[in-house]
Amino acid sequence: MSYVVLPSFEVGEGNLDAFLTAAQADAFASLADEPDCLQFDIAVDRTSSPVRVIFYEVYTDRAAFDRHLETPHLAAFRDSLHLCTEGPVQFLKRVAS
Repeated sequence: MSYVVLPSFEVGEGNLDAFLTAAQADAFASLADEPDCLQFDIAVDRTSSPVRVIFYEVYTDRAAFDRHLETPHLAAFRDSLHLCTEGPVQFLKRVAS
């Protein structure tokens, strides 16, 4: 079973491009540099105001996610958090794909 992480963010329209640029850099580096990061998708709900952004991250296990938390690219992404309001984070076990 894989470990799924679903963080969510609310982003004002004026900050959306900058936030998504930072998020995409984090997603790209996670997939390129972390062999135990299996998937990292970014979904945007533009019908809400502020815009809702959700990440769908899949890791082999909790330990892989914990290693992700220590990466330089995540530290760089955290510098963009002033552009948004962080929402809840859900942690799930994927039982089928």
